[in-house]
Amino acid sequence: MLTVSPSSVTRSSLEEMLESLQRRDEAENAEDKLPALPPRPKSNPRSRPPSAKRRLPESLRVSETEMPLNCEVKGEGNQRVSEMESTSVLRGSEVIKGTSSGGDVDREVVDGFVPPFGSRRRSCDSGKDLGFGNFYNKRPCVWCRSPDDFWLQGQIKSTSGEKASVVLSDERVVEVHMQDLRPANPDILDAVDDLGKLSYLNEPSVLHTLQCRYSQDIIYTKAGGILIALNPLKDVDIYGKEFITAYRDRLLCRPHVYGVVKEAYDKMMAGGGNQSIIISGESGSGKTETAKRDLEYLATIGSSDEGFESKVLHICCILEAFGNAKSSRNDNSSRFGTLFEVHFSNVGKIISVQIITFLVEKSRVAHLSQGERSYHIFYQLCCGASADLRGRLYLKSASEYSYLNQSNCIEIPSIDDSQKFHTLMGALNAVGICQEDQDRVFELLAAVLWLGNISFLVTDDQTHVEVVHSEALNHSAILIGCSEDDLIIALSTRKIKAGKDVISRRLTLQQAIERRDALATIIYTSLFDWLVEKINSYIKMDEGDAWGSISILEICGFEMSENNSFEQFCINYADERLQQHFNRHMSKLQQEECELQGIYWTKLEFRDNHDCLDLFETKPTGLISVLDEVSSLPKATNLTLVTKLAQQLSANNCVKVQNDGKLSICHSAGEVVYDTSEFLLKNRDPLHPEVINLLSCSSKLTQFCSLAQSDDVGRTALLSEIQYSQNQSFIMKLQDQLLRLFQHLDATKPHFIYCVRPNSKQISDLFEQNLALQQLQRCSVVDAVKISKYGYPTRISIEEFSQRYAVLVLENVSQQDSLSKSIAILQHSGILPEMYQVGYTKLFFRAGQMEILEDARKRALQGTPEVQNCHRCLHGHLDIVELKEVATTLQSYVRGEIARKEFRQSSHLRRQDSVDEMHNQQLMAIVHIQSVIRGWLVRKRRTRPPSRIQFKDLLRQPLPEEELQSRVSIIEAELQEKEKENANLRNRIKQLEARWPHYEAKVKSLEEKWQKKISLQMELATAKNNVDAGDSAAQPRKINVVQSPRSSYSDDSCKGSITPGCSVDDIPNGENNGASNQITVLVKEFEQGRQLFDVDARAIVDVKSSGRQSLNPVEEVELLKCRFKSWKREFGIRLREAKSKANRPEGEKHRWKWWGIKRTRS
Repeated sequence: MLTVSPSSVTRSSLEEMLESLQRRDEAENAEDKLPALPPRPKSNPRSRPPSAKRRLPESLRVSETEMPLNCEVKGEGNQRVSEMESTSVLRGSEVIKGTSSGGDVDREVVDGFVPPFGSRRRSCDSGKDLGFGNFYNKRPCVWCRSPDDFWLQGQIKSTSGEKASVVLSDERVVEVHMQDLRPANPDILDAVDDLGKLSYLNEPSVLHTLQCRYSQDIIYTKAGGILIALNPLKDVDIYGKEFITAYRDRLLCRPHVYGVVKEAYDKMMAGGGNQSIIISGESGSGKTETAKRDLEYLATIGSSDEGFESKVLHICCILEAFGNAKSSRNDNSSRFGTLFEVHFSNVGKIISVQIITFLVEKSRVAHLSQGERSYHIFYQLCCGASADLRGRLYLKSASEYSYLNQSNCIEIPSIDDSQKFHTLMGALNAVGICQEDQDRVFELLAAVLWLGNISFLVTDDQTHVEVVHSEALNHSAILIGCSEDDLIIALSTRKIKAGKDVISRRLTLQQAIERRDALATIIYTSLFDWLVEKINSYIKMDEGDAWGSISILEICGFEMSENNSFEQFCINYADERLQQHFNRHMSKLQQEECELQGIYWTKLEFRDNHDCLDLFETKPTGLISVLDEVSSLPKATNLTLVTKLAQQLSANNCVKVQNDGKLSICHSAGEVVYDTSEFLLKNRDPLHPEVINLLSCSSKLTQFCSLAQSDDVGRTALLSEIQYSQNQSFIMKLQDQLLRLFQHLDATKPHFIYCVRPNSKQISDLFEQNLALQQLQRCSVVDAVKISKYGYPTRISIEEFSQRYAVLVLENVSQQDSLSKSIAILQHSGILPEMYQVGYTKLFFRAGQMEILEDARKRALQGTPEVQNCHRCLHGHLDIVELKEVATTLQSYVRGEIARKEFRQSSHLRRQDSVDEMHNQQLMAIVHIQSVIRGWLVRKRRTRPPSRIQFKDLLRQPLPEEELQSRVSIIEAELQEKEKENANLRNRIKQLEARWPHYEAKVKSLEEKWQKKISLQMELATAKNNVDAGDSAAQPRKINVVQSPRSSYSDDSCKGSITPGCSVDDIPNGENNGASNQITVLVKEFEQGRQLFDVDARAIVDVKSSGRQSLNPVEEVELLKCRFKSWKREFGIRLREAKSKANRPEGEKHRWKWWGIKRTRS
């Protein structure tokens, strides 16, 4: 522990360190506070002078040594640039992380590697501008230009005036002029993945970086808004589903073609509109393979069909066979331009794909240069066709056809044409082309080959010719589907209309050869267009509303060879249009938008090709207008064209007409000399009426060639259309086609991929600096990197920025306006002020800043694992609490239901007990009343005079009261039994009603029998009643009374019955006998009714069980119920009358008389 003596005068180092830490903490706390908002820009509709012009940071200012001669810097004082730090550099196993402003580079050293140079070189000291020579006084590493235009790396040994002595890597010392020196970057930046991260941005540094990466098989490098793709000329293991998944999930971020497609796809799905990927480069740079990788990525992530990837492979195989050929620079050169337009749904799935082709090289069918081949399909057909197919097509080897052997190149050592043909056959079958159509395709291909072998014989001094009869003529006519005479007329004659007469004339030898080649060309191009239509129908997906589209354009770049013809003229014109599109999006639009938004930045003069493009398109003095005008003259020759060009373009510095008829044009990529000898012939693109008639008569060209119409009406309409088309030359058609193409591309957000051919020998692991430098200069790669590095390539509206990145800001500023919130977000994210600027409605960012914000947003949305765990624990706890509350509520409902059920049961029992108690009380009351009545009767009898009947006789005879009491009990017992029987009957009726459908048929079948039986039973019952009534009237005193029905028939039928203790003998004879007879009749009638209802019920049951449909059991049951109710009502009335008659009270005289009569009779 350190202690400080009180007597010490000076402070210790510990105190100084603590004080410095305290000052640093105060500075950090001050930085944490939100800065004052910048003043809002004034709403000037065009531009505004900034209130306080912010100078370009020292680390971003452009140096004179870094700028090419044609690129100037406009700003304050043309300040020299210092080194810009690398934000993220990956080189082998070294990982370098740089700061965004001041300070040294923070290096993470791996494997003991230490960079030899500091991280920062300053060109200014104490605010003073040090000269370029002062930079060299430090003796750094530089690039020097050798006499053979190669850049060599070395170190300055000494300087003397305008020259410097440089020690090269091989220890040679050379003296170089200062203008031929360029500063070199530290070794740590040799393999940087983004050229914008280079400290010194110049051509030798760019070449050195690309060469270092190429030597490590790293073929993709980012150059501002461009992806540079070096052709490895070998297989590299950086493709496939694993890499696609890694780039889709952001597991890999290195420059790659998958990364470009992912960026376009993400922007489209985020609502950024339609996207386009423009793939350019010269022949042999790998454009076709790059386009295939783009389609592979889209097919993997956007296809709902698992077989769509194989579809892409089949399509590419067919297009390569019919559209690719061997050129002087590439064994598999694509000789046409292709636009793949892929449409997506709102969920990111592919719904349709369309292929558009243009700039097809027609002349390659009939004319080849030395060392080149025609289209691959001809050689594949000759080598791979089966014996049967060769016999039907009269095929020979490829070397025996004039169209193929004129270049002395038949085979390619690295390509097996036979195997390629078998692969092509599988692809044709996969895309749905039937065997018949395949045979017709091969017949037309063979016809093209045989047409090239047709020869002509000169017949007179005017070189008029006639067709030589040979096997070539015969086979061509058979394969085309016409007669030999029609073919001869089409190839050797022409018709001239003179007034109303039509005159036929023979062609010259040159005209006949041109006619033959034109016929072969139109057959092949029509066949190619038909194949593209078939492919489009094959890859057509489900129709639906398109959310967006991604267009993939593969177009040939700038071409320059020893002998440049009309094809190179058209290709370079298309390249100029593409370069103008590139310049417009990379430079012009950015700078114009910055001016409109009031953004101050160091403006860079970007190399423009406006002058060269005006040379082509200006009317009426442009190249295209002059060429089209001369081509329309029937007798115009090459001399006419050259003279016209010399007259119209003499004042233009970009073009020069040479004395030998050649045309020299200064393109933006370099000067090219064209041979104009065949310009008129190829530009006219003639299609003669004789050829049209031949195609119309052909039986095999109808479905392939749009010119082959079979009917006269269609042929007439087609001829008028052809006549209109003939008025347009090939260059005018190309201009219209390119105009539509770039109008489509202007409506999309472009992404550029520039393919570079590393060497001219087509071997791997060889990098030619001069060849690569020429290609980079043509694409203006260095200028594009400067625009991206020193400008603001990324811009976004303030409103959209504040909404998208609101998750990064604190809650206390979430209620502020969009501009304040945006500034708070930038401060919170650590974006330095020099890395962005604020416009009227947009924010402008330097390269790489949006990636920082996107990563921060992703982290904020996803969160750390600890936060996620806490979040999941919280949600789990809340779920458990919610489940517990739900369970408690459910249990309370269940307990309540159980309590209510128990209460209902207990209340029912209580009601039942109360009913039983009431019944017992009633019984007790009845017994009490009966006892009182019996006592009253006994007392009354005791007060009467003594009877003449002896007491012994009374003891012998049963008392009337006891007899009546026994009868009443018997009747009550029988009534209870009848009530039980009635209850059982009702239950049975209910069962019968449930079983009613089964007895319908049986009831219907027994209806008549049942009716007869009922009538007989009724008659029998009536007769029996009459007999019983007669017998009971004649019977003396003995009455066998049967218990009558109880209260089930009538509510009061049993009330007021015979009182116990009252004897029958006490009743007078007449009245007693009448009541007894009436009760007996009712009992018998009750028994008969019961039997009848039992019979009816059994009959209904029998009918229901039999299943017959003659009677309706339901209706019969209802009728039976009605009869039972009416009978019950009637029987109850009669029973009450009988009881009332039997128990009717009389006067005292009658009662004494009744007792007296009773006693007298006894």
